[in-house]
Order: sequence, then structure tokens, then C-alpha cells
Amino acid sequence: MTGIIKEKIIDLKNNSETENKVVYQKVRDSLGRSYATGKRKNAIAKVWIKQGSGKVTVNDREARNYFGREILVNIAKAPLGATKNDNKFDITATILGGGKSGQAGALSHGISKALVLFDPENQPILRSGGFLTRDPRVVERKKYGLKKARKGQTYRKR
Repeated sequence: MTGIIKEKIIDLKNNSETENKVVYQKVRDSLGRSYATGKRKNAIAKVWIKQGSGKVTVNDREARNYFGREILVNIAKAPLGATKNDNKFDITATILGGGKSGQAGALSHGISKALVLFDPENQPILRSGGFLTRDPRVVERKKYGLKKARKGQTYRKR
């Protein structure tokens, strides 16, 4: 009796594991591009990738000229390095809102999602590297009666 129950439990576990797996498919438009949207803080990046020479264009400007700092370009291109696709894709992005740091993070997130849509074999590498997870940290709102989100008036006894 207990052997039958154990077999049923094992069968149920095996069935649930196969049902929960998400199968990623290649998604490309008629021009051979994959599109994804990345977000970080208040920045939103609309990203298109296609096979090419490794050129990164942000808001009709080269990435190095747009971001100004090398570290921000490195943050944005990190998913390409993790998947060893440094000079294999041309990236075109439109970024709205936020500051430069948030925009670099949004571009990185968008490139990661687009790489998974272009080639689903990149998904485990990007997931383990944390590139596909949207960073939920945003600026805390200011509260009434306070100077900032948490800073209050200085108390003076005399």
C-alpha cells in the first residue's frame, strides 16, 4: 500500500516539474531583429538587437559618447560579455527617463532580455548572472512633515 502511494507521489512530482518548465522560443521580426524593454529605477530602455559588428547606438548616438563614462558603458555591455557575444550584435536603443546610471542599468536589462529572445540558449547564463532580474529598488517618496523621505527636523532642547 505505501509503495503505491510513493509511486503516485513520484509520478506527480515528475509531471509538475515538466509542466513548470518555460520553453523560450526565438522571436525575430522581418528584419532579423529581437526587441525587448529593460527597466531600472525611473529609466526605460527600448532595445533592438540584430547580428552585426558590435556597434551600440543609444538615442542616435554612440554609447561611449552618450554615457560619457566608461564604467556605464561596461555596465550596459555586461550581458554581451557574459554570453561571449561581444562583437556579434548591433544594438539600437531608445532610453527615456532617469539618470545616466539608471539608464545604463535599463539598457543592460533590455539587452539581456533581447538576447534571450534572439537565442534561448543564452537564458541559463543570463539568469545565473542576475541579468534577467529587474532590480526593484526605486527612490523612496518624500513624506509630509519631513524634509526628505526619512530626514526630519533637528530637535533642539534649548
